[in-house]
Amino acid sequence: MKLYFKFAAMHLKSHMQYKASFAMAAIGQLIASLGTLVGLNFIFMRFSEIEGFTHPQALLCYAIVLMAYSLAEFLGRGFDSFAQMLGNGEYDRALVRPRSAIAQVLLSKMEFSRIGKLIQAVFVLAYAIPKCGAIWSLPRIIALVLMVICGAIVFFALFIVNAALTFFTVEGLEFINIFTDGGREFGRYPYSVYGKKVLLFLTFAVPLALFQYYPLLFIIGKSDNIAYMLAPAASTLFLVPSLLLFSYGARHYQSTGS
Repeated sequence: MKLYFKFAAMHLKSHMQYKASFAMAAIGQLIASLGTLVGLNFIFMRFSEIEGFTHPQALLCYAIVLMAYSLAEFLGRGFDSFAQMLGNGEYDRALVRPRSAIAQVLLSKMEFSRIGKLIQAVFVLAYAIPKCGAIWSLPRIIALVLMVICGAIVFFALFIVNAALTFFTVEGLEFINIFTDGGREFGRYPYSVYGKKVLLFLTFAVPLALFQYYPLLFIIGKSDNIAYMLAPAASTLFLVPSLLLFSYGARHYQSTGS
């Protein structure tokens, strides 16, 4: 952790060398994600509910997913941009250093400008919490915290999967964005609105629904199943196969020759 915070301080210092550029990048991130929020509001101007979920409940989904994605993007940006690291030979240098290659990839890049999205998510969450119809109690507060933390871990694991596949393709695969950027965009609504087959896939294959849909049902009182409160914790198991896949790719890696 000491090394992580040291690298974080170094990245922050480099960002602050150009304060105006950093501020504009953060504002740009905020504005870019506003389009999704505006579109969501327009939909609920036409419909009072979607599949039994109200506007504030959808906003709660939106805020949770955006916050989780922003944290993962900030923490795991090194894996998200791994193709560049692989292509320019930086990963080859990481292999001959005494520190873990995974740690070096993780620490290679941090995007502090993602704070723009995070700030927006915090404000939307603050608006949605008192209006979503939940009767707040300690278990529901725990469920809300788990949604954010475990959601960030799931998105982080998806970045690792993308990096692992890059060992075999050299270039990053765009289809992974279906689950990262797509998971964030479609996460503005509870995942059940996209149909049972999609919900099953996002439960057992790519566990986005485990940290978004099921704990939401528990929070807003649609279910009293205590397992739904703990569902986000189960979603973090997705990190295990992600790391195993990365380790497998690293063992079979052949230098790009850069």
